[in-house]
Amino acid sequence: LVNTLVSMMLQLSSLTTLSGLEIWRIEKLQAVSVPRKSHGKFFTGDCYIILKTSALKNGSFCQEIHYWLGKDTSQDEAGIAVIKTVELDAALGGRAVQYREVQGNETEKFLSYFKPCIIPEEGGAASGFRQAVVNEREYVARLFVCKGKHTVQVKEVPFARASLNHDDILILDTKSKIFQFNGLNSSIQERAKALEVVQYLKDANHEGKCDVAVVDDGKLMADADAGEFWGLFGGFAPLPKKTFSELDGKDNDFPSKLLCVNEDQTFPLDCEDLTRELLDSTKCYFLDCGSELYVWMGRETVLEDRKQAGLAAEELLREGNRPRSHIIRLMEGFETVIFRSKFSKWPKKVETVVSVESRGKVAALLKRQGFNVRGVAKAAPLKEESQAHIDCTGNLQVWRVNDCEKTFLSFYEQCKFYSGDCYIFQYSYRGDDEENCLIGTWFGQKSIEEERSAATSLAHMMVDSLKFEAVLVRLYEGKESIEFFTIFQNLVIFKGGASTGYKKYVSENGTEDDTYSDNGVALFRVQGSGPENMQAIQVDTAAPSLNSSYCYILHDGDTLFTWVGNLSSSMDHGLAERQLDVLKPNLQSRLLKEGSESDQFWKLLGSKCEYPRQKIARDQESDSRLFSCTFSKEVLKAREIFNFMQDDMMTEDIYILDCHSSVFIWVGQHVDTNIRAHALSIGEKFLELDILMENLSQETPLYVITEGSEPQFFTRFFFTWDSAKSAMHGNSFERRLSIVKNGGKPIRDKPKRRPTSSSHTGRCIVPDKPQRRTTSSSPDHARVRGRSPSFTVLAANFENPNARNLSTPPVATKPSPRTTPRTSPEPGKPHQRADSIAAISALFEQPRPNLIPKSRKGRAVNKHQPEASKTEPEANANETTPAAEDGQTVTPAKQEDAKEGQPEDVEGLPVYPYDRLRTSSTDPATAIDQARREMYLSSAEFREKFGMTKEAFAKLPKWKQTRLKITLQLF
Repeated sequence: LVNTLVSMMLQLSSLTTLSGLEIWRIEKLQAVSVPRKSHGKFFTGDCYIILKTSALKNGSFCQEIHYWLGKDTSQDEAGIAVIKTVELDAALGGRAVQYREVQGNETEKFLSYFKPCIIPEEGGAASGFRQAVVNEREYVARLFVCKGKHTVQVKEVPFARASLNHDDILILDTKSKIFQFNGLNSSIQERAKALEVVQYLKDANHEGKCDVAVVDDGKLMADADAGEFWGLFGGFAPLPKKTFSELDGKDNDFPSKLLCVNEDQTFPLDCEDLTRELLDSTKCYFLDCGSELYVWMGRETVLEDRKQAGLAAEELLREGNRPRSHIIRLMEGFETVIFRSKFSKWPKKVETVVSVESRGKVAALLKRQGFNVRGVAKAAPLKEESQAHIDCTGNLQVWRVNDCEKTFLSFYEQCKFYSGDCYIFQYSYRGDDEENCLIGTWFGQKSIEEERSAATSLAHMMVDSLKFEAVLVRLYEGKESIEFFTIFQNLVIFKGGASTGYKKYVSENGTEDDTYSDNGVALFRVQGSGPENMQAIQVDTAAPSLNSSYCYILHDGDTLFTWVGNLSSSMDHGLAERQLDVLKPNLQSRLLKEGSESDQFWKLLGSKCEYPRQKIARDQESDSRLFSCTFSKEVLKAREIFNFMQDDMMTEDIYILDCHSSVFIWVGQHVDTNIRAHALSIGEKFLELDILMENLSQETPLYVITEGSEPQFFTRFFFTWDSAKSAMHGNSFERRLSIVKNGGKPIRDKPKRRPTSSSHTGRCIVPDKPQRRTTSSSPDHARVRGRSPSFTVLAANFENPNARNLSTPPVATKPSPRTTPRTSPEPGKPHQRADSIAAISALFEQPRPNLIPKSRKGRAVNKHQPEASKTEPEANANETTPAAEDGQTVTPAKQEDAKEGQPEDVEGLPVYPYDRLRTSSTDPATAIDQARREMYLSSAEFREKFGMTKEAFAKLPKWKQTRLKITLQLF
């Protein structure tokens, strides 16, 4: 066991995100490693030890140990399995949870390692594997009973009519055909899971080349398959009702009892309430819950005491005639959530720090075996996901909630939020093969409850109108998800509110209205991870609001400061420069570094005092957990599904995926309409229950996702995802039967949704034109449908053509690291993600441009230089061209462009004067592309307004182009 353990740990030293499974069989009172090709094969006469190792996102390894006892195993072998399990746990540092598994009554966690099922074979190591003889004879029909909705317990039963009943599902495996008999009282989900066993038998015993038939209980001789099935049992006859046996249920009402283990004796503790203080670190305890017996081992107990406690637990079950009860052994500091929930008072779980001495025990053990390694390897911590897994080139619409109605916000206002208001947003974007839609609500910290309820109701109506094909998300200020920030890109959150409900509340309660004023004193914290994700958050105008890890913008009317914290990065400095263009585009800012502030700065903040230095902690994404949910009479019951995959989710049920930083509620297509309407309430109940005891906030982002409309930021939590399975018709059983009969390939039922036209620009994406998705925004990547949230706020502030001269370049910054996307680039094409990174890097490294066109600046003329000595381009630039009439093309402009080699007017666009193209024109030009107003200028007038040729303008990054167009009112 130790030698194999050493080999396994050496392999784990190179793992980062992979999980491992190691199995040993007890042979001649020794633990012998089982080859990987034989994993999942168990024999009724043997005992096995199974070690499951998983790499967690926090960088640590999680180990769980199971010892499996076959029904024919000897008592001596079972005792050896207990002792070896304790030794293995000690070698791993004493942090693994240990489970006792009995054949036919395994835990769901254990069965999840060997999906779809395990079918123990007769025989064992001592019997010489007699099953090999059976395989050489003529194929013998076998009858199995299947139980379970999420994981399947499979047990072979006698091939007789008496084995059939109305409650269970039975599978008859014959030489040429596999029959599935569905008991009348079995559920659709149970029938679907049993079909996975049918598929397993078909592949394992028939090389995937046998027929599959389904026989429904109560339909008599409905078809030829049913007739053939009943013929194998001697003809049809009514089935008797199933009688109760001790194998059917578990004692759920068993009162929990706490017992102390003292050498060879156990005695109950006299206590009315179970608390953590009852457990002594120098002793072992039993917590008897009937179907489970927990063995708690104190951190200061010795190895021999732990072994004796394990054997005493086995003896306790034998004396009580409870062979099917589970034994779960836990070490102090590594208790499971279920165990901790048995106690009325349990302190908040703190990550247990294993001492150097404890870690050295493993190294000492390995050194005695001749290996010079140090302890169990630790996984490399997974980096925080910096990408939102959502296409950021879609269409965005935003509404502010006023009382019980929603008010649409213009393009210039949709990225300005107030803490006292509630907002609804709808974002449409291109998915892998269809148009996706996200509808969300955002609640400000000071918003009133009436408007929050109205926003929720209005958002539900919008989802209903889209036939539940949109994803619904609920967000609170300060708890936003990365998808939200990526969609808005450049968000400003002001104090106060603009809604009628907020103003009414302030007036009726006599509270102070702190709504932001452009001429007053205001302090903004700048945060984000790059140009595609940056925010300016207004905070209290006081010194405690500062933080050394951020940059801040402070203004008092026309006085403007930029405060740079000592722990802020160069990227933060660049974001602060960008936010200056949003908040105060016409003012020059004074740069203040932390520690060198002016008296005027501190005077505006009140007084100088202490303030924090560390970044504001946000909820980090943890290892995802999936739960199956039932909701009845406002009561939510959740059951965890271990080692989950897509096939574990049934279309008749609701599931919750808990990632700590976000919670997803997945609703199947066949869920009852009344329950579907309460999906968001189910998520709220889940947060209240806090099943995992992870202190979930009630403001955690909640997503409601309907089957068939799963976005990438949800499906990424699954090892594989096949969208065709979500598009299949019928219930879970019908879908699975279709897959089994069609060779394992799902058949898509509904056609792919075609992209819908944008309500903003009147354009739509041509479905046949291939378009690559991107999960980040690049400065050179224009939005597909003419929308760029990063410039939404900019547009509102740059209407003045005389924008400030941004002569002070920002601090040079380095590009921030990006997470490599999961998808591979197309052959022969560069990766768009790399292009985006390069473009973003160029953004930060280049000095800020002067936004005043050259033609508007006062040109310094040398008095001694004659007028004739000017260069030809300068002379041409000063020439004036008569304004062209609508619909006429100016020939001189074309000739000039052709002479300079510029590809202008090649599309045959008509030329309009500048006064008719600008957005504030009283006589605007008609029938033009609103996103390309500048292209309708003549070359001479373009050079006059922009200070450059059209060719030079086309080479600029998109953000620079847009900034110039905003300055000239051409955006």
